[in-house]
Amino acid sequence: MAKTRDHLGRPVVAVTGMGVVSSLGQGIDDNWAALTAGKSGIHRITRFPTLHMRTTIAGTVDFLYPDEVRSPVLSERLAHLAAAEAVEQSGIGAPGDFPGMLFMAVPPVEIEWPARRDFFAGTDPEAGDAYDRMIQRVLSLNDPDTYEFALYGCVADRTADHFGTRGAPISLSTACASGASAIQLGVEAIRRGDTEAALVVGTDGSVRIEGLVRFSLLSALSTSNDDPEKASRPFSRDRDGFVMAEGAGALVLEDYDAARARGANILGVIRGIAEKADDFHRTRSKPDGSPVIAAIQQALDDGGVSTADVDYINAHGTGTPENDKMEAMSLEAVFGEALKGIPISSNKSMIGHTLTAAGAIEAVFSLKTIAEGLIPPTINYHNPDPAIPLDVVPNVARAQPVSMVLSNSFGFGGQNACLLIAAEPA
Repeated sequence: MAKTRDHLGRPVVAVTGMGVVSSLGQGIDDNWAALTAGKSGIHRITRFPTLHMRTTIAGTVDFLYPDEVRSPVLSERLAHLAAAEAVEQSGIGAPGDFPGMLFMAVPPVEIEWPARRDFFAGTDPEAGDAYDRMIQRVLSLNDPDTYEFALYGCVADRTADHFGTRGAPISLSTACASGASAIQLGVEAIRRGDTEAALVVGTDGSVRIEGLVRFSLLSALSTSNDDPEKASRPFSRDRDGFVMAEGAGALVLEDYDAARARGANILGVIRGIAEKADDFHRTRSKPDGSPVIAAIQQALDDGGVSTADVDYINAHGTGTPENDKMEAMSLEAVFGEALKGIPISSNKSMIGHTLTAAGAIEAVFSLKTIAEGLIPPTINYHNPDPAIPLDVVPNVARAQPVSMVLSNSFGFGGQNACLLIAAEPA
């Protein structure tokens, strides 16, 4: 029987399972119902004190974990919930025996020191062995739990053990593009023939005091604390920053022919993938938008499609003044006048910005958009920015057939990743 191949002769990559946890709830059904109803998961932070902080709101998952735990612990818990839902839906393997590789996007290592903090005293701050010295310091504490979570690959290693994935688990962190980057790595592995299946997870449980303070110092966070549900306002004239959030998204990717052979339900395909680095600045995009433009165009080229084939754009849409404007400018450069007729929305208006997990969570929602023919809205869109002439789906979900979605993820450090997600090929 002839193999199913894409326009470049590569294996087609199917999605057979997905799972999600966000501030809107646990599981695909609860999340989708809330998302399409225009509900917000943003609320006041109660897990830790916020006195004298500029931002006191976030999209935390207090309905699951009301008490504060270490970021790696929460990230692992969220990853397991999303991955378990995805694996179960796919029907690909028994619990603890997933017949494929694991690609996991995780937040940067965060350690809370239970002892004195003079670890770096007397050392060269520019030295390149900081991680090794940190590990040695952790070892001296004689605390196995702290040591385990100090290891960068800890969450992926523990997840691999839990689900029984094969080969070395791959951990990555490309800032807010991480979830999309993990999907990209899974797609590439299947296209190369390294594996017939991949469990891809993006997770983030890093809403903590330190993170809020650091993003506040960058003036990146919304300070609309008085009305949390209205704080995230992507593409609006009065947007004032993003809202930190927690969550996880997971996909089971498979070689299309292998999935069909075992009778799997195909939820969609990852048609195109792309990434492009931006060396302009640690947090700002290159003014001409060329890296973002290149990433969008590369995704279309990789999928062998034109701009006319895209029915919907799931925007990065953080709600920061510069990011939203840059994304709109870059999309206009690629799509031209046709952009005005393509609906666009930002899931972050409701769930907040889940950072490392965002690309994976938004891929799940993109697949649901295709399956249901219902485009989630951008809530709080009451004051459009005239400098961003987009067809933003405002406040109420829009019923419309969708067969191909462009999902964008752009992160600090110049990380740009785009996914082209499509319905199962006829």
